[in-house]
Amino acid sequence: MPIRLPLGDTEHPAPRWALRLAKALPFVLLPHCVWRLPFAVDFRMGTIQPATSFPWWGAAYVVGLSVLTEALALLTVRGLVGSWGETFPRWVPFLAGRRVPPLAATLPATLGGLALVALWDTMPLAWFGLFGYHDVAFTNGWWKLLADVCITPVMLWGPIVLALTYAYHRRRRPA
Repeated sequence: MPIRLPLGDTEHPAPRWALRLAKALPFVLLPHCVWRLPFAVDFRMGTIQPATSFPWWGAAYVVGLSVLTEALALLTVRGLVGSWGETFPRWVPFLAGRRVPPLAATLPATLGGLALVALWDTMPLAWFGLFGYHDVAFTNGWWKLLADVCITPVMLWGPIVLALTYAYHRRRRPA
């Protein structure tokens, strides 16, 4: 049985394109999260790096980063197209059941989306070696191709968050 997120339970439903985009976001980020996991066991995935020792906390950091990435994607889904963007969930102390002020969601989502664009959308500069950005070196072209296929979709994260924030703003603004 497929897992279904109850996203249509909002007072002001999100547009269909926003629902589809929000539901796709965790899957857009999944290849990047999976690509990262072998590094947790110090498998370098064909990258050419100087011989450095892997820190004792490195595995927890890498796995935690992948889990955090997916958790933020799911929070984006629940907060910008789901009910959490309209009323605080029952488990939030002191605020449970109260209406969420629209600015409390749009401001962090906008800042987060812009930060993601600044973080990930500079990757093409590294691909072409522009403005001092450099791409990671790989042992062969197959590793580079696999890395590009897995990592490139993460460049959509910021623009998707910004588009969902715009849709959220449109449906929550005063009439």
